[in-house]
Amino acid sequence: MLIIFSAFAAVIPMSIYLVLIWKFDRYDREPFKLVLTNYLWGAFGAIILALLVSLFFTVIASLFIKDSLQLSRFGAIAVAPIVEEITKGLFLLITITNKKFDNITDGIVYGGAIGLGFGMTENFLYFVTYGESASSWIMLVIVRSLFSAVMHCVSTATLGAFLGLAKFKSPSKKISYALIGLLIAMLIHSIWNSSLSYDRTAPIGFLFMIISIVIFISTYIISIKGERKVIFDELKEESENGVIPESHIAILSSPQRECKGWLDERTRKTYIKAATTLAFRKVQSRNSNGASKAYYEMDVDNYRDFIKKLLQNS
Repeated sequence: MLIIFSAFAAVIPMSIYLVLIWKFDRYDREPFKLVLTNYLWGAFGAIILALLVSLFFTVIASLFIKDSLQLSRFGAIAVAPIVEEITKGLFLLITITNKKFDNITDGIVYGGAIGLGFGMTENFLYFVTYGESASSWIMLVIVRSLFSAVMHCVSTATLGAFLGLAKFKSPSKKISYALIGLLIAMLIHSIWNSSLSYDRTAPIGFLFMIISIVIFISTYIISIKGERKVIFDELKEESENGVIPESHIAILSSPQRECKGWLDERTRKTYIKAATTLAFRKVQSRNSNGASKAYYEMDVDNYRDFIKKLLQNS
C-alpha cells in the first residue's frame, strides 16, 4: 500500500504541474510529445545517471570525510547540485536542436519538464524510503511536492531559459549563456539543499524557494507576453503586404483567437497555427545564417502561400 500511495503522490502533482506549464504557453505551444520526452528523460535517464555518478563521487569523498553526517551534507550541498543539474541538462542539448525550440519560453517549458520528471521519481524514492509513519509520510509529500520537486523544475528551467536566450547567438555567447544558466541552476539547487541540511536554516530555505518560484512564474509570464508581441509585430508586416487581414492582427496576438465566430470554424485552428508559426519563422530567419537561414526563409514563403490559399477558401 505504501508503494501504491507513494506512486500516486509522486506522479499526480508533477503531472499536473507539467500540463499547466505546457498549457500556459498559449501562443506558441510546444509539441506535447517532445515535452513528454523531456519529462521522461528527467524521470528515468537523468536520475539513473545522476545516482551512478553521485555514488562514484560519494565513494571518493568518503576516503577524506569520515564523519557520516558531514559526508551526507557534502553530498547534498556539493555533489548533488553539480551532478544532477548536469545530468538533467544534458538532454536539453538535444532538444535545443529542434526547430520548435527557439526562445526563452521554450527553454522554460522543456527544462521545467525535465525537472518535474526528475522530481517525480526522486519524490517516489523518498516517499517509500522515509515515510515511516502516516504523519511523516504526509508531511514529506507536502514538502517535496510543493518545494523540493518544484526546485528541480525551477533550476532546470533556468538552464533552459538561458539556452533559449542563446539559441541564435554566436558560438562563444552560446557557451557563455549555457555556463551561466548551469551555474545558476546549481546555485539554486545547492542553496535549497544546504538550508535543509541544518535545522536553523530551514525557514530561510523555504523563503528562498518561494522567492525563486515567484521569479520563475514572473519570468514565464513576461516571456509569454514577449511571444504575444512577436506575433503582433510580425503579422502587422504581413498585413501590410496583403497576406492576412488587418483586423486579424489583434485577434491572433491575444487570447481572443481561441474564441469562435471571427473565422470559419473549419479553418480557425489551422489558420492560428500557421500564422503563429509564420511569425516565429520570420524571427528565426533573421537570426540565423547558412543552411538554417535558408530553411527558415523557405518555410516563411511556404506559410505565406498556405495562409493565402487558406483564407481564399474559407
